[in-house]
Amino acid sequence: MIFTPTKLNSSYTIELSPFSDSRGWFARTYCKNEFQQIGHNKEWVQLNHSATFTEGTIRGMHYQVKPFREIKMVRCIAGSVYDVIVDLREGSSTFLQWFGTELSAKNKKMLYIPEGFAHGFQTLSNDCELIYHHTEFYNPNAEAGIKYDEPLVNIQWPLQLTEISERDNNHPYLDINFKGI
Repeated sequence: MIFTPTKLNSSYTIELSPFSDSRGWFARTYCKNEFQQIGHNKEWVQLNHSATFTEGTIRGMHYQVKPFREIKMVRCIAGSVYDVIVDLREGSSTFLQWFGTELSAKNKKMLYIPEGFAHGFQTLSNDCELIYHHTEFYNPNAEAGIKYDEPLVNIQWPLQLTEISERDNNHPYLDINFKGI
């Protein structure tokens, strides 16, 4: 695996190093020793799988509040998405900055998302599927989010919005005095 730091502190894109032969390919998607080298020392406690059917759909921007903040790792296994993270950590040098990258079944890239980040994505094709690894269990009392078109962040989504859930569309805009989570 090749870990490449993004412009946001402590987050990484991860490229797989597949072994290929006439049968196909094989690649590790997690190795404790390699992840410890980037400071990851928590256990993955929950894995989720999502499917999104329509190109242009936005899911996000989601996070969990203390004490249930979580590290996530995301991989697209069908289709293609524009995956976005926003640094919401109080005092961070990259506070309220965002990073986006294409994750696809074809490029096999993953995104490592530290605690204190909001996460979301926009589908770039129909029929997209993502696998999520989490270091905390989902807690409905700790779930939170920011609006996908938050003006203090100004995410540049690549496509016109075609679909969004009522829950995601009702995430609040940040107060101008927001100091982080």
